[in-house]
Amino acid sequence: MVPFTVTVLGNGSAVPTSFQKPSSQLVTYGSKRFMVDCGEGTQMQMITYKTGHRHIDHIFISHLHGDHFFGLIGFLNTLHLYGRKQPLHIYAVKELKKVVELQLEVSNSNLSYPLMFHFLGSSFQEPLYDDKNIEIFHFPLNHRITTYGFIFREKPGERKLKKSFIEEFHPSIEQMHAVKSGRDFISKAGETIANKEITIDPIPPRSCAYCSDTAYFEEVIPYIKNVNLLYHEATFDNSQQMLAKEKFHSTAAQAATIAKKAKAGKLLLGHFSARFKERTHLLEEAKEIFLEITLSVEGESYEV
Repeated sequence: MVPFTVTVLGNGSAVPTSFQKPSSQLVTYGSKRFMVDCGEGTQMQMITYKTGHRHIDHIFISHLHGDHFFGLIGFLNTLHLYGRKQPLHIYAVKELKKVVELQLEVSNSNLSYPLMFHFLGSSFQEPLYDDKNIEIFHFPLNHRITTYGFIFREKPGERKLKKSFIEEFHPSIEQMHAVKSGRDFISKAGETIANKEITIDPIPPRSCAYCSDTAYFEEVIPYIKNVNLLYHEATFDNSQQMLAKEKFHSTAAQAATIAKKAKAGKLLLGHFSARFKERTHLLEEAKEIFLEITLSVEGESYEV
């Protein structure tokens, strides 16, 4: 099975502290790595946790609050200093392109590699990224400014051939590929054998979703239905529900409610307020609604 993980680099909210950093994470699928948000200090977290910068060709920025993108220009410059040549793709609202270009202009910087911007918000049904193994979509969240979540979906694998089928019928390479793709098999005697009789179901495809920042927003549920791993913000606790609504953030219990209604496999809580150095009560409040929950820890990787 191809490794599919989420590494949390920063899980704090707007104000960085000595015990948490602003939002950023790496989604790894095989040899590919995708950065999601790039708050201040992200590249220092990468150094601390020895993640390296190689194989990062795609960066997804959820929105333009500083704790989600203030680390980007520093990271782009570091890649330049390393002599990067291959294009880097950035997925964000169109205003980010203006910000980055202005920063490069006033510092008289010419990157050694091309920046390719892809603007969010035009279509939620079409993938932002698509290869033979994985596709990435975005969806709207409910925050003070335009904000998007992201979902990484593994594509279904080919069906597995039963050993007994190969031994009995000796199919050609072309026939085996056809059967793996779901077609029935026609024997030399002209008999049609149903695909389900000679194949085994592949491992169900995996998926992970990123929801930060957002108020409680049930409209996300269709986009993240049955996701294996859901990262959802939990900025506040139950005593601060009115504050969460005012600030367009969520409580841990609200995140758990979304996970339950979406039938998620596991919930990973993050984007913690700086007021919560001890977060056990967030977990307790959330577990009253949904059991499969983990408080994210910076530097830790989580299997999808």
